[in-house]
Amino acid sequence: MIEELRISSLGVIDSSTLELGPGLTVITGETGAGKTMVVTALGLLLGGRADSGAVRAGAKQARVEGLVATKALPRLVAAVEEAGGEADDDGVVLARNVSAEGRSRAFAGGASVPIATLAEIAEPLVAVHGQSDQHRLLKPQTQRQALDRFGKLDKLLAKYAKVHDQLVTTERDLAEVTATARERAREADLLRFGVDEVAAVAPQPGEDAELAAEEARLGHADTLRGAAEQAREALSSELGSPDAMAAVAAARGLLDGVRDHDPAVAELADRVSEVSYLLSDVAADVASYASRIDTDPHRLAAVSERRAALVALTRKYGDTVDEVLAWAEQSALRLLDLDSTDDRIRELAARAATLRAELATVGAELTEARVKAASKLGTAVSDELTLLAMPHAVVTIRVAPRAADAPADPAHPPADLLQVGERWVRFGRSGLDEVEFLLAANTGSDPRPLHKGASGGELSRVMLAVEVCLAGTSPVPTFVFDEVDSGVGGAAAVEIGRRLATLADDAQVLVVTHLPQVAAFADRHVLVEKSSDGTVTSSGLVTLDDAARERELSRMLAGLAESDTALAHARELLDLARRRNG
Repeated sequence: MIEELRISSLGVIDSSTLELGPGLTVITGETGAGKTMVVTALGLLLGGRADSGAVRAGAKQARVEGLVATKALPRLVAAVEEAGGEADDDGVVLARNVSAEGRSRAFAGGASVPIATLAEIAEPLVAVHGQSDQHRLLKPQTQRQALDRFGKLDKLLAKYAKVHDQLVTTERDLAEVTATARERAREADLLRFGVDEVAAVAPQPGEDAELAAEEARLGHADTLRGAAEQAREALSSELGSPDAMAAVAAARGLLDGVRDHDPAVAELADRVSEVSYLLSDVAADVASYASRIDTDPHRLAAVSERRAALVALTRKYGDTVDEVLAWAEQSALRLLDLDSTDDRIRELAARAATLRAELATVGAELTEARVKAASKLGTAVSDELTLLAMPHAVVTIRVAPRAADAPADPAHPPADLLQVGERWVRFGRSGLDEVEFLLAANTGSDPRPLHKGASGGELSRVMLAVEVCLAGTSPVPTFVFDEVDSGVGGAAAVEIGRRLATLADDAQVLVVTHLPQVAAFADRHVLVEKSSDGTVTSSGLVTLDDAARERELSRMLAGLAESDTALAHARELLDLARRRNG
């Protein structure tokens, strides 16, 4: 809901603030005072086209700000914050600047945003019905949504949408699997060859590292054995040659001989003793190693051959045998998936056929429910129009499946075609139908689409009648009607006021009117006052109290604000309006 509208330098309005609230607000004033500037200001907030000619003469720019209560509009808060603005539970400010040169800027929650973004944010907030506006209910999509809301088809729509989405996903998967069947077959052949190649070699984890070490040892057996034997002789000679053990034993004897004279020497003697034991162990281990080394050409050849087989695998499938084994395991799993392609195609095709049959059934139910709702809504709107000075007008709502020619291959229809009984229709996520509101404005005339079958004033009244019938179901919190009462008066004007007040029971309604019969039903009456200093004319917005309302209604009735007769008539209108619920 819009709580406040601030207008600066727009048309004849210099600077004014319009306090708004729930219920019905009417805006009146003399011809040329600038009543429609309020609608123009709202249009700018909705992202409408900016006209530099609307900037007040002598001003650098026009500015419009709207304070929108966000407590019941979490989506608005999310949209503003996504655009970079700030919003809270109390309200958010939407703004639009239009310079005298024609440049335009938009703001949401204090952040500068593109005009298109402002339009996206604000468009769900306000429905404007005026003789020169793009009416929401003229859009086929909006007409369908209005009918569905009136018929309370939410559950049926959700059921249809769920099946539709499942079908779209299934047929997309089927198309993907079918289109890639040849590539999947080639991939399977390559993987199968590789898995068989790895299986034929049957490598073991870590085998490549172990064989590399063994090959190096076998290839240098003579060198290793010679070095080991020489090392053993140097450590512990069997030929009586000087060796390390004898040298250490001599050192140990010398230190032991004097160890009693100095504790430091005793410590060194003990350490030398430890060395002698270590040398003895090492000498034994070296001798054992030398005795184990054999030259085995046959084993060397076998190891080299095995390593060559493993290297052939690591060149293709991984840097190590462990990576080769991991690749083989993953490829085996992938093969299971690829080898089941035909089964997968059959499974998806069967599921798609089942879902298509289910969608056709649910779609037919939705069409039937829409036809019933269309008859009721058309009758209700026509009855409302009778009260709005269009006694011969008849509104009908056409609900028709989007018929299509049978496909060349019915077993494999295009993604957007569905067989319902013996017919083929085009379908979407919202159903099988086209919904269109038609108007026959006079007796004997043929029903025509709303934008072709009604004048501007008639169209505004049709919009009002539709909105009244949809009251309580529309997601739009604010409705604006500009000159909805054009061309009517008397009792019909009273009924227009009554219907606007009824609509305002469930929404915020702003009406620009020249009829006192309509203005009398307002919860809030705003007067656009025009003043002039002789050179410049300006207008301001004033919220009227009860006495001022009587004077304004008197002016609207008789052209005289202080006429006793007109004042009495004004009071009579106000009393009538106050009793509408009585």
